[in-house]
Parts: sequence; C-alpha cells; structure tokens
Amino acid sequence: MRILDIKAEKQRLREKIWREMQERGIAKFPLPCWGRIPNFQGAEKAAENLRKLEEWRNAKVIFVSPDSPQRKVRENALKDGKILVMASPRLKRGFLVIKPEKVRSREAYASTIKGAFRYAEQTQNFPKPDLVVTGSVAVDIHGNRLGKGGGYGDRELEIIRSRFGGVPVATTVHDMQVVDFVPSEPHDQKVDIIVTPSRIIRVKFP
Repeated sequence: MRILDIKAEKQRLREKIWREMQERGIAKFPLPCWGRIPNFQGAEKAAENLRKLEEWRNAKVIFVSPDSPQRKVRENALKDGKILVMASPRLKRGFLVIKPEKVRSREAYASTIKGAFRYAEQTQNFPKPDLVVTGSVAVDIHGNRLGKGGGYGDRELEIIRSRFGGVPVATTVHDMQVVDFVPSEPHDQKVDIIVTPSRIIRVKFP
C-alpha cells in the first residue's frame, strides 16, 4: 500500500474512533475529542490496572506522555515514589522531570501540565525510564499504535529508544480503542503492553 493510502487509512480510523467515542459518551473532558488523544470514561481504572504490572512495581523512573487520559497515571507514579518524566506539550520546552519528594500531598496538581511546569526541572536530558506510558487514539493487539497525527508520540518514543535502547512501552486506552488492525508506516513506534479499564494485553510480536 502506498504511503498516501496508509495516511488516509490512518485518518479514517482516527475519525471513526473520535466519532464513536463522542456518540457513545465514552469521551470526556476536554471535549470535543477530535484532534486529541481522547480522554475516556474509565481512564482512572486503566491507570489503576497499570499499577498491577511488575514493570510498574519495579520501576524507579517512569516516562508518561502529557495527554489528558494519562493524568492519573502521572499522579500514581508520583504517589508511588517514582521519578516522573514528562514530555512538554509538542516537545516545545524539552522534558520535565519531577521528583516525588518535591510534591508530597500535591501529586494531583503536579500531574497536570500547569503543575508539572511549576514543580519540574526542565531539561533536554533525563534519566533512563524503566517504563514508558503513552496515549493512543487506537491500538491493535500486535502493538501498532495510532496517535492524533502530529507525530509527537512517535518522536518521544524514538528519542527514548535511541538514547537508552529497549524500554517497555505501555498505553492506557478504553476497550473500544483496541481494534483489529492499525495501519502503520516504517517510522511508527510500537507498544508492548495495552492496558484498558477491564484488561491487560501483552503484545506478541510476529
């Protein structure tokens, strides 16, 4: 399939997910969910399921995307005493590193973008993460991930993998965002673990 056709297929899938999430009342603030990594009903439950992973329990440093549905993931990381690394939105201001001891009892606020900028050290360098958690518009059981189209999620993963090598990557999504097939291009980054409000899927790469 030509690259232009793949891009068109990706956009059709994005719009299908956004439309269905909106129509079924799955999407939640910020609304509308078009053009975003959509926040969803059950994002907090997915964040709690993520805590069950051995990779989470053993991690000292966790890298989490700045997207709305991952806010609770960021809060949990700080509450669990982990160093939180966050990309600034669109990577405009590098990376944000938040140490849990700096934000005790203020983890919920520090996990927001505004709070992160208040408490974090802004840097281009950050410690090696033991786990990465990213947002997705859609994902399939082979680990192919679809972002909102800006390429920032792929860029974040590319930076981490080029600097540190293999680091497990998880995504938290609603169950309906797990689809049979996500079209992919050579530069697209895959995920290893999919966590929803109801299940944990470990990807088996072909």
